[in-house]
Amino acid sequence: MNKILIIDDDKELCDLIQRYVLTENMEADCCGSGREGLERLKKRDYQLVVLDVMLPGMDGFETMEGIRKESSLPILMLTAKNDISSRVRGLRAGADDYLAKPFDMDELIARILALVRRYTRLNQPEGSPRRLAFDGLTIDADARSVTSVHGTFELPPKEFDLLWLLACHQGKIFTKQKIYELVWKEDYCYDDSNIMAVISRLRKKLEANPGRPVYIQTIKGVGYRFNREV
Repeated sequence: MNKILIIDDDKELCDLIQRYVLTENMEADCCGSGREGLERLKKRDYQLVVLDVMLPGMDGFETMEGIRKESSLPILMLTAKNDISSRVRGLRAGADDYLAKPFDMDELIARILALVRRYTRLNQPEGSPRRLAFDGLTIDADARSVTSVHGTFELPPKEFDLLWLLACHQGKIFTKQKIYELVWKEDYCYDDSNIMAVISRLRKKLEANPGRPVYIQTIKGVGYRFNREV
């Protein structure tokens, strides 16, 4: 059974989330502080952390920094409704998704399920097929090829590496700096032309209508992500 850790000092909210995830055949533990959450992560395996930004003592950003030193677990951050700066800061610091309070519980559960599904798929035992399938698109890592509405074909190295990075972390927003560092494996030089050119070529090969992309989405002012809905 998949297990999630909720780090939030709102006990009523924690209890509510626990009841909802139980109906999805998942367990949830609750912690009221960042330090308690970090200790719990050392003692038990989880597939997701739901992390509130506003915590007593160690805040959500400090807690996330501690988590990221030890784990690549997906992190869903909870922020205040109008706190855009916290959302951007959280995504840049390593959060995989965010949700603003107050939120609809059905939306929260849908995001939790999507993040857990991606995490468990990416952490299959060694030797598992390295193939990702989406609605209208298949990506084969061994053949370094894709199958889209335009047929099946191999991709040049940078195009495939960028696509594979985004698709393996479906829904996670990557900044241009992080994309450049992970795909080009060089220090970011604040020249986005290479990234934009690769994204443009990919969209022409993957999309039925490149002008209205379905797979690789632009997040204005932040970067790019692979659509969580496909």
